[in-house]
Amino acid sequence: MNKLIIILANSQRQFINLVRISICIVMVWIGGLKAFQYEADGIVPFVANSPLMSFLYAKDAPEYNQYKNPEGKTVQKNIDWHTENGTYIFAYGLGLVIVIIGILTLLGIWFHKIGLIGGLLTFGMSLVTLTFLITTPEVYVPNLGGDFPTPHFGFPYLSGAGRLVIKDVIMMSAGLICASDCAKRYLGKIN
Repeated sequence: MNKLIIILANSQRQFINLVRISICIVMVWIGGLKAFQYEADGIVPFVANSPLMSFLYAKDAPEYNQYKNPEGKTVQKNIDWHTENGTYIFAYGLGLVIVIIGILTLLGIWFHKIGLIGGLLTFGMSLVTLTFLITTPEVYVPNLGGDFPTPHFGFPYLSGAGRLVIKDVIMMSAGLICASDCAKRYLGKIN
């Protein structure tokens, strides 16, 4: 047991690098998926309801509710609506930004200044994503009726979308850990 404790105590640098690798994997994967129609369609409720981002779409919320494509299915009139809305062009740009942030964070393994920027951008992106818990109705279970003694809907009952968003608390913290490590290495080089 003591050997394990010693190994863990002496492995913090490697674990921080593992966090960087993990952030990069998630960011490149999720950012890359933004190039696909189903993923671009899926972010519409978040963006359309966000006071920070809704101006990036041509159409106002909640019009998108009439044009949702179920995952794995495409309805041409819905795709046409999303094209007019700017859904796909926005998703391509967002995906590229997310991939770049992941790579910048990963580069912190070797380049502390670049990694500092990547960690801070990871934190900032996650902070913006967490605002969706306030602005996006779809993050909570809707009231669909039912006669169970106490239906569970609204806050704090997270829907699938809400459970996806709340995980950004971890990403936000991980970004700060990476930024902090890079800042420490930067200060060590200038002192």
